[in-house]
Amino acid sequence: PVGLKSVPSRRLFPFSADIMRVALGAICCAAVDVELTGFEGSTQSHFIEMNDPVMGGQSTGTWTVNQQGKYGVMDGEVKDVPSLKAPGFVAAKCDDNFPDASAVASGSVVMTVRSSTPEYAGFKLAIAAGTVSPSYSCRGGGTIPGSRGCFKAPFTVPAGDDFVEVRIPFSAFSDNWSPYTGDQIKTCKEDKDVCPTADALKTIKELQLMAEGHDGKVHLEVKSIRASDDAAVSFI
Repeated sequence: PVGLKSVPSRRLFPFSADIMRVALGAICCAAVDVELTGFEGSTQSHFIEMNDPVMGGQSTGTWTVNQQGKYGVMDGEVKDVPSLKAPGFVAAKCDDNFPDASAVASGSVVMTVRSSTPEYAGFKLAIAAGTVSPSYSCRGGGTIPGSRGCFKAPFTVPAGDDFVEVRIPFSAFSDNWSPYTGDQIKTCKEDKDVCPTADALKTIKELQLMAEGHDGKVHLEVKSIRASDDAAVSFI
C-alpha cells in the first residue's frame, strides 16, 4: 500500500534471537533428577542398621528416622575387629524397588546430608546394581567369584549445622574393593570394567551407607539421595 515502507524483522524484534537462545539454553541445560530415597511422604525409605558384630567385631551403631525433621540418622562408633586387628564397620542398608537411573549414568549421586563428625574419614556409599544377589556382592566387593555389581565410593561431609549437597560422580564408584576396608582395589579411572554402567543402573536393588576402615565415632544425617545428570548440552 502507498505510504508504507518495508521494515526489516530485526528492527521490529531486535532481541528475538537472543531471547530464543536463552530459552533453548534453559531447556537444554535443565538437570534430570532420579529420586532414590528420602523420608517424606511416599518417598520414605526403610533402612536397617547392621555392623561388624556379625564378624566378631565390637562396633556399635543405630539407625533412626527423625519424623519431625524428615531425615534418617546413622549413629555409632567403629572399633577394631579383634580377630583382624583392623577397624570394622557401621552401616545402614535399604532394599527397595528403586527407579531406573540409567538416563543419568554420566552424572552423579547427590546426597543431602550433614554430620557432627565431619572429621570421620571412612564414610562410603554402596549401590548394588545389575547384580542377582546384592547382599553377596556387597560382601565380596568383586574379590570372590560372582560378587561384582556392588559399586562403592568414599565421600566426605563438610563441617556445619546445615544440610548440604554432597555430589559423588558415578565415575568415582567401583565394584572392585577390599571387603576388609572398603577401599577400592581398582578405580573406574584405572579400569572402565569396574565402573557402573547405564545398563546396571537400570536395576538398582540396594543402597548402603557405610562407616568403615577407620576407627571413630560416627554421626550422619541424611535427608535424601538422588541421581542427577547435571551435564549441560548447549545449542548456543
